[in-house]
Amino acid sequence: MADVIQLLPEYLANQIAAGEVVQRPASVVKELLENAVDANATQVRLIIKEAGKQLVQVVDNGAGMSPTDARMSLERHATSKIRSTEDLFKIRTLGFRGEALASIAAVSQLELRTKQRDYDTGTLLLVEGSQVTSQQPVACPDGTSISVKNLFYNVPARRNFLKSNAVEMRHILDEFQHVALANPQIAFSLHQNELEVFNLPAGKLSQRIVALLGNGYKEQLAQCEEVTPFISVKGYIGKPESAKKSRGDQFFFVNNRFIRSAYLNHAVLAAYEGLLPRDTHPFYVLFLELDPKTIDINVHPTKTEIKFEDEKTVYAIVRAAVKQSLGIHNMAPSLDFEGDVNFAPIQPLRVSDTAKNSFDTNFRPDALASAAARAAAPKEASSKEKVIPERSIPPRPTEEAKRGLEEFYRSLGQTIVPDVPASPPTNPFAKASVTPPPPPPEPAQPVSAAELPLRESSSGPGNRVIQVHQQYLLVPVKSGVMLIDQAAARERILYEQYTQALERESGLSQTLLFPRTVTFSPQDFAVLREVTDSLHALGFRFTEFGPNTIAVEGIPADVPARDEKELFEGLIEQFRVTSSSVRLDRREQMARALARRVATTSTGSRLAEVEMNTLVDKLFACSIPSYTPDGRRTLVLLELSQLQEFFRKG
Repeated sequence: MADVIQLLPEYLANQIAAGEVVQRPASVVKELLENAVDANATQVRLIIKEAGKQLVQVVDNGAGMSPTDARMSLERHATSKIRSTEDLFKIRTLGFRGEALASIAAVSQLELRTKQRDYDTGTLLLVEGSQVTSQQPVACPDGTSISVKNLFYNVPARRNFLKSNAVEMRHILDEFQHVALANPQIAFSLHQNELEVFNLPAGKLSQRIVALLGNGYKEQLAQCEEVTPFISVKGYIGKPESAKKSRGDQFFFVNNRFIRSAYLNHAVLAAYEGLLPRDTHPFYVLFLELDPKTIDINVHPTKTEIKFEDEKTVYAIVRAAVKQSLGIHNMAPSLDFEGDVNFAPIQPLRVSDTAKNSFDTNFRPDALASAAARAAAPKEASSKEKVIPERSIPPRPTEEAKRGLEEFYRSLGQTIVPDVPASPPTNPFAKASVTPPPPPPEPAQPVSAAELPLRESSSGPGNRVIQVHQQYLLVPVKSGVMLIDQAAARERILYEQYTQALERESGLSQTLLFPRTVTFSPQDFAVLREVTDSLHALGFRFTEFGPNTIAVEGIPADVPARDEKELFEGLIEQFRVTSSSVRLDRREQMARALARRVATTSTGSRLAEVEMNTLVDKLFACSIPSYTPDGRRTLVLLELSQLQEFFRKG
């Protein structure tokens, strides 16, 4: 049998490696920006065309490379940052594996210009699909300029899987934001299709946050700092009132490297416990510095996930740092440690002989407070008053109160005894025997659309829909009763309405009396652009009104006209959630997101009888009334036999 194992060609091996490192244009942006930072640049310029599909160019004024280094940088596993095994455990740089440029060059047409400060000329390299087609000296400024053109030109299947320009640009903005936040001492600029999106001068972290995320954060930043021998936590958090519906503005950096960590995010949320409105997310930019030997950063190709040697300690310190910052800036309840509550003096309470006690029929709940107020008044106790310590035994009940209690218990005995036939009279004060209840019936199962029971047609009092705790509807049906989740039912109804509106592209709209401007972060604005057509089809009416700003002129007819910014932020966040969890058509995602967003605003509202009946009728008219679009129950049917089972003796 002939040998079948052979070495892969160099170009094919590079393309396979590129599959891990280069997933989309944003991956190229990340690697090139990090290389510029590692080169000690003080100015970095990012140029994007067609969301990176046509061009990604990064120009820096860093150290530059010699002709030999420029050629070697395109080889796999060639790096200037690792010399021995020990170096792997004290990594402080960003790009260290030596795969970035080689992988990028394997799936693009790459042009590299670089020059060191001590040299008169630089080097120009032209590469296509890992093949160096030209290397020659060239006149160029100090630093390095790398242009990546026609990404995935030689891997058409990968290029076809790229998303729309709006989606890809959103990912590019994310990567640019991460590097710019981590390095406020470096000036960054971003140009998209010849338009300047960002021009960020070097400065303080607080200035960089405001420049990147908007002036709305100028008054909302609270400094956070905690330094221990094990770890230091520094950065800024947002005041609770600045919390947003979207999760975008949350950043963790470990040794100046952006990471994603649900574990650390939970630590921050634990510090904010009890301070945030429902379904909102706080802002934070936190930098963690610790010994590189205590973390492992090479557990993922994108290096955005790391492992901590002692994650419980990191969690505790992050939580304590955020909680301390909230207390210092008077954003959280704080304890008074000056006094000892255990040794507070007992103040005497002056009560008149004629004062009413708690057993009197005319007793008022505020009597104790009134007596305390009288005690605080600057006057001497009269001869008819006596001083009673606050913790003394309360006065004994009067004879009149005792007689009232006895008559009350006798009335209870007269009411209870006739309900138990063929039983001798019992002492109303005796302890009744308790019969253990029967085991609960099996949980009710949701029903499909074809199996829904008919509602009672009679309009008598026994057939009315009843609202329970302003969350559920109790509906009598011929076979028993049906319990409907008010918000889930509304979500199903709205989803089917929005789906039909998207198909017709003619959603009903309510015009606002005055147009209202809403400003977004660049990332949220990129999402908004991505779904603009779907929003217009649903009934939203808005136009662009400056950088990252829209003027809202109308909203869908079923949407309550409240805070338009909160509405759009919640919608964008819901769209992100549905698009990340399940692969769906964009319009399907938008219908789900808007239905969930609008339905949750009606949670806890009291409904009139007409509204309850209308909600039930609309739910029964849906194609799939038993479930929400994401599979949660909207209703539960309790058969008559199940109800009877609750009251049968065991």
